[in-house]
Amino acid sequence: MLVKKWLAGKFSQAMTMLGLMAVLLAPQMAYSQAVEENPSAVAMAGDLIIARPLLLGATVLGTAIYVVSLPFSLAGGNAIEAGETLVLGPAESTFIRCLGCTRSGYKQDVVTFEED
Repeated sequence: MLVKKWLAGKFSQAMTMLGLMAVLLAPQMAYSQAVEENPSAVAMAGDLIIARPLLLGATVLGTAIYVVSLPFSLAGGNAIEAGETLVLGPAESTFIRCLGCTRSGYKQDVVTFEED
């Protein structure tokens, strides 16, 4: 019974940390650069079926490792770098990348205005 409560508390802490990191990731999305790629259908399918699940797993695993290593990285003064490497890097590749693209960033249509 005590182990269940301990695990529930750790899970709750991990989910809280993950939520905070997601909120901190939002400003990064606003500053992303536009991607100029035209991936094929095969690249999109491979990205959807293989790469995204693996990157999502890497994001979750990196978050768990970051949470466990946080006391040590805070003591060493490199908590921000550890968070960027373990959490934000895989999360950016997972969520801020067009389907089938190789570089992270949003794919935006360019609007041009012609003067008469």
